[in-house]
Amino acid sequence: MGIPATVKVGCCGFQVSRKRYYEKLKLVEVQKTFYKPPKIETVSKWRKEAPGDFEFTVKAWMAFTHDPRSGIWAKTGLPKDDSYGLLRPSRENFSLWDEFRVLLRELGTNVVVFQSPPSFRFDAVNLANAREFFSTISGEFTFAWEVREAGWFKSPQFRDLLEDLGISHVVDPMYEEPVYGKIRYYRLHGRREGKRIIYSHNYERTELERLKELVERWSLRENYVLFNNSYFSFENAVQFQELLHSM
Repeated sequence: MGIPATVKVGCCGFQVSRKRYYEKLKLVEVQKTFYKPPKIETVSKWRKEAPGDFEFTVKAWMAFTHDPRSGIWAKTGLPKDDSYGLLRPSRENFSLWDEFRVLLRELGTNVVVFQSPPSFRFDAVNLANAREFFSTISGEFTFAWEVREAGWFKSPQFRDLLEDLGISHVVDPMYEEPVYGKIRYYRLHGRREGKRIIYSHNYERTELERLKELVERWSLRENYVLFNNSYFSFENAVQFQELLHSM
């Protein structure tokens, strides 16, 4: 089976100037939205300066996913209030979502990526909260969810939640197989040494060829491949895109 025509390649964040980026790639996952959403004027400028066929996926604000008691919570600009975060189906989280989706619409975004921290463990409370949170905000966008605690991968209830709500499981395909997805969404973080991630990893040709095989094996109608390996992400994304078109 040949590689699908709908493999979209980009980086997590603009790793080079936007002008240079637009010349080589047609997809980016916006990262600035994770810590604190930028002003509407800023995202409007990004959309206007980008080519018409350029796609912005967006990393969801950590205010939805993280613990208000975490060390990085201060970057949200929100109080340390347990009504926020951890995918709680709270009035406060839903109010933030109403504000956040204004930015998504301005960017013309379809795919929103939620990333839960390793501390967000699989248990009955988190499972129930996630189900109610996502079901309440679903309908307008395509959701992709990256969980980073092994308990989720092992549970059939996790797959049921994804399938019931049409949420795509985000993985690094070099290390994990997606559980379920309406689309495939991959985030390449670099090399792993045990539980440690070496973000400053420059993928070799053989690794990119392996990545191509994995994307091909699990391909769906739409497939997103995002490089998040710091210094080398732009170069590797361009190399991978060229590999797709050369074979």
